[in-house]
Amino acid sequence: MKPLKLLLGFALIATLFTSCYTDDVYIDNYNPQPSMSLNQLLNSYELWYVDINQTVGYGQVPFLQMAFTVSFRNGRFYANNNLVGFGTQGNGFGIQVGDYDAYNGILDVYHLIDGFVTFDVYQINSNTIELYDPYTDTSYFLKGYQRSNFDYDYVFYDNIHYFLQEYQAWEKTYTSQAGNINEFDNENYLQFLAGGNDSEFRSSQDYGIANPDNIYWDYTGIYGVNNIPGNLYLKTLSLNYDGFGNEFFELSVINDGLIRLFHTASGTTYEFAGRGYIQFMRNAEGKQTETPKFRKFKSERKENPRENSRV
Repeated sequence: MKPLKLLLGFALIATLFTSCYTDDVYIDNYNPQPSMSLNQLLNSYELWYVDINQTVGYGQVPFLQMAFTVSFRNGRFYANNNLVGFGTQGNGFGIQVGDYDAYNGILDVYHLIDGFVTFDVYQINSNTIELYDPYTDTSYFLKGYQRSNFDYDYVFYDNIHYFLQEYQAWEKTYTSQAGNINEFDNENYLQFLAGGNDSEFRSSQDYGIANPDNIYWDYTGIYGVNNIPGNLYLKTLSLNYDGFGNEFFELSVINDGLIRLFHTASGTTYEFAGRGYIQFMRNAEGKQTETPKFRKFKSERKENPRENSRV
């Protein structure tokens, strides 16, 4: 029996040492057995939706705060930062915003604007991963999808607030004959501002301005976009002018550059076309935009229990 026990002992020791060596094999939280490399895991889904409201911790990683989806494609890091072109830009992947390297449960991202950021990666379930940034003690949760089963429309309409910010101005291009004369008939340009309190708008009575930078803004105020129960594609838009009352509309999107506003009080329909597209994160010259869009949290964030979790 002693030789058998000795043989079993050597086998057990060999097993233990073998299990500690993963050869860059990814280990998830709930299954301690080797499954796949981290790079294989990141590439197993074409899109990773940044579930912003699940974020834990009080810090911020700008490029994740801005992105609706990110993708990991053979060392290249892509993001959908804009809703204009969402689902079509870059064949659905968005634009390349950097490069990445994945190894031993660590993800290193080399972002074009934000530079180098490193994450600890934890697999939560079959299609959810956690990216933990030890520098800010903040965790972002990403859900994996293939482009064929990702609901681009839902994300678009659930974030119309940000869509309105993706042009320097919206120019009135149509006013219906139906409807009563009202003060909004005189407004020809609208602007929805990113940054700050994320709900400021401006309006102008200028006419025929080719360059949005040259528009004189007559009025300012706070705007709000809300859902209409049972109708994903129709929203309400309220414009609360500073000291000049409110205007209320039903808002619908005709295409990525054209919206329709139905003025409920007068029965008038207006159409506004986007002017001066803003590509968030970088413009056509590759420079960072002056007013980057950061997605807001809809719920209060919690303290992150993963502080100092890297060993």
